[in-house]
Amino acid sequence: MDLEQHSPKTRRRGIYLLPNLITTAGLFSGFYGIVAAIGGRYELAAMAIFIAMIMDGIDGRVARLTNTQSEFGVQYDSLSDMVCFGLAPALIMFQWALSELAAFGWFWAKVGWLTAFIYAACGALRLARFNAQVDVADKHYFQGLPSPSAAAVVAGLVWVGTDVGAEGSSFVWVGLVLTLLSGLLMVSNFRYYSFKELDFRNKVPFVVLLLAVLILVFTALDTPKMLFFGFLAYALSGPIITLWRVRQHRRAKSDTPSQDDQKNGD
Repeated sequence: MDLEQHSPKTRRRGIYLLPNLITTAGLFSGFYGIVAAIGGRYELAAMAIFIAMIMDGIDGRVARLTNTQSEFGVQYDSLSDMVCFGLAPALIMFQWALSELAAFGWFWAKVGWLTAFIYAACGALRLARFNAQVDVADKHYFQGLPSPSAAAVVAGLVWVGTDVGAEGSSFVWVGLVLTLLSGLLMVSNFRYYSFKELDFRNKVPFVVLLLAVLILVFTALDTPKMLFFGFLAYALSGPIITLWRVRQHRRAKSDTPSQDDQKNGD
């Protein structure tokens, strides 16, 4: 009897190279952003976060297109996101602006680094909640602001400030508010459109392509400001849409006659 025929099938070892290589490129960008901020090169640090966002958007799609998804890739991507969109933006903002709060005394110095920590902690909590609910969550919406978008708001402010030649001390209070707000929005229950319904393989009207071209042109005219205000608008869309829906629900409820009113009408 051939023992190999009855031996259990050996488990394949190794990892898929292409998607994990892209994830590694994103991780490298996030790590470089921290190093650049420590060296005072804040514009490069902010740009590195946006490059990490591009890598984060590509690796999953490449894995699906090449049928190279794996549990290892999922976990590796999540850990990379924590570095790129949790730690890196917090440290870049602290180096650029929040550390300047020390000029106002020891209390505000602590507020500065604690705000950066709150953002990093909220990023970790956001990723943990996303991983725990990935199988039951609504695919059309995110619960809480996605960590890449929060990182884009924080890094975008740094990029805008350096682009106009301003020092971080000029944006210290704006940076404090935006960093804290971005962190809290990540762990909020506000719903954000996921854009996962978009299918680039289907045909679209000509005007859609024209709109995409116009967006690219305006982004190229002033990249830092367009990216910052674009992601800031997305970050604010969650609370605005949620409050609008609550108001519409209350209005519809008040317009619906109750059972007692119906009986009195009869």
